[in-house]
Amino acid sequence: MMSRSSVCLFLALVAIVLPLFAAGASRGPLVGGWSPIKDLSDPHVKEIAEFAVAEYNKKSKAALELQSVVSGETQVVAGINYRLVVAAKDGSASANRYQAVVWEKAWEHSKNLSSFKPV
Repeated sequence: MMSRSSVCLFLALVAIVLPLFAAGASRGPLVGGWSPIKDLSDPHVKEIAEFAVAEYNKKSKAALELQSVVSGETQVVAGINYRLVVAAKDGSASANRYQAVVWEKAWEHSKNLSSFKPV
């Protein structure tokens, strides 16, 4: 059984710690976590998607054409990772979906295609 002073100490700690957790939760996503992109029609998002398809085409000798950005998320990591699902087609074939991850350091005008795979 807990002593009265232990119970008081526990309640005091709870009163201090709970508001800190609530304040952290209201700030939004944690640094390093993925956050949904709210505006997929943003010109910069389209630029990232076009870069991903162009880089994939260069590396794989493919001829994919970007059709649309289906969904996307960002992650802050010494720059920004963009994880996009894009619809792209090769010639007359119907569009397929691909997941592309692009790491961008905007202040260095640098982009790198980390991965590009069918989903």
